[in-house]
Amino acid sequence: MGNCAGPADGTGSSEVLEARNPLPSLRHDSVLTTVGKTPVVRLNRLAPDGVNVYVKCEAFNPMGSVKDRLALGIIEWAEKHGQIKPGQTVVECSSGNTGIGLAMVCAVKGYPFVCTMSEAFSVERRKLMRFLGAKVVLTNPAHKGSGMYIAAKALADKNGWFLARQFENEANAWVHEQTTGPEILEAMKGMKLDYFFCSYGTGGTLNGVARVLRARSPSTKICVCEPDCTPLLLSGTKTEYNEDGSWVGPHASWRPHLLQGWAPDFISKLVSDAVDAGYVDELCHVAGSAAMQMSRELAQKEGIFTGTSGGGTLSAALDFAAKKAPKGSNILVMLPDTGERYMSTPLFADIGADMTAEEKEIAAMIESTQPPAIKLPDATESEVQFLESTNKENKVVIWSMNSCEFCWTIFKFFDTIKVPYKRVDWDSFEFAENDRGNKIRSAIQSKTDCVTYPQCFINGVYFGGAADACMKWKKGELQPLLEKAGVKVDNFGDYSGDPFEFLPKWMSQNPLRDK
Repeated sequence: MGNCAGPADGTGSSEVLEARNPLPSLRHDSVLTTVGKTPVVRLNRLAPDGVNVYVKCEAFNPMGSVKDRLALGIIEWAEKHGQIKPGQTVVECSSGNTGIGLAMVCAVKGYPFVCTMSEAFSVERRKLMRFLGAKVVLTNPAHKGSGMYIAAKALADKNGWFLARQFENEANAWVHEQTTGPEILEAMKGMKLDYFFCSYGTGGTLNGVARVLRARSPSTKICVCEPDCTPLLLSGTKTEYNEDGSWVGPHASWRPHLLQGWAPDFISKLVSDAVDAGYVDELCHVAGSAAMQMSRELAQKEGIFTGTSGGGTLSAALDFAAKKAPKGSNILVMLPDTGERYMSTPLFADIGADMTAEEKEIAAMIESTQPPAIKLPDATESEVQFLESTNKENKVVIWSMNSCEFCWTIFKFFDTIKVPYKRVDWDSFEFAENDRGNKIRSAIQSKTDCVTYPQCFINGVYFGGAADACMKWKKGELQPLLEKAGVKVDNFGDYSGDPFEFLPKWMSQNPLRDK
């Protein structure tokens, strides 16, 4: 197991990142050189009069969060100092963003990556990691962040994997000292930066940026945010650490909170070091409800899309700007990630998929949105025979389209209940010549008088599409149809779920589900 300790004094040379483009570029040899150089944007509608509030939009990183910097820094430092072997598996615990960043870096560099993550965190995060080729091992939410870390360390010890150690790894702070801090000062060149706001999380951003500000902008006050229901720093209770910088046990003041990534159930070594170094000038506390409200307001009034984490930091900054900041102050706020990381969280609970009453009123202004009907070529005898012979030769036939979500629904459902079927995509390239696909389509529609897809036949008899299959299964009508056709599947794979789960997600509240 590697222990990727970066430069203890925080000065470790920037040579590891020399390969990164020194200036923003439109051409890159790797996605990794697009990490960093994120924009600083002035708020025009949310900031109080007389105070300038800027936000650093880390969603512009390639995987949408500030943790892309951490991931690149830790891996490149480990490579430079021989702490990781070619092809060695990387493992780390993460609430999502660090894991996504590491999945990207590992994909580029050829390291397998395994993330341990509490099942409580948003589903889209684990899906993004898996999409990038990573493995995600879910842990019990009751075991909190400490449980995630214990699982990651156990896997590293057992298998000789490289443990990234984001919470105590000095390379985490170092990469922000090399990139984020200088970027902030470059963006604010020509003006005095009075206040810098961030949450603490792993402590990397706080520690690394604070080193730069203390050295090059000593008058800047550093304001650090934590959840109001989880006041770990405010409590004054110290965390005990092992020799390697890992924490001994969970913090007694920790409570569940809505600010993913802000405060695990311990104070990391990097955060503790920042506090001991005197980097925290102001400690702010934010409610989860205020964070969600500010995230929505930022989107709707400034067009900037960030999650609860960024909304929380901005909420604290704007409250400070209105009540404490002198006129003419310049405030910069870190927005760690994109709002897309929170689609399955309470942040989007009030954002419906169906039209609101107001949207329905707007829709009622339109007489019709139906385009003219497509005129299909007549089906020839050969296409009709193809349809009939295919239906005759196969017990279950699904006439479908390649890119149709409802077709995917019935495929996934039938695969789950282990029903064998013949799939024929009339829009495939196989039937492109002489417009044969549309002729097959005409033949199908002449038999069913239906224009939507999929269209399913059992024993040569048309019975409907995806929604019909779901409803008939729930009513117990599909099973005997299949059995009568001689489709012998023992207990249909013991499936006992709701087939509507396979429908497109935008139909998840479809009234057909309850019929």
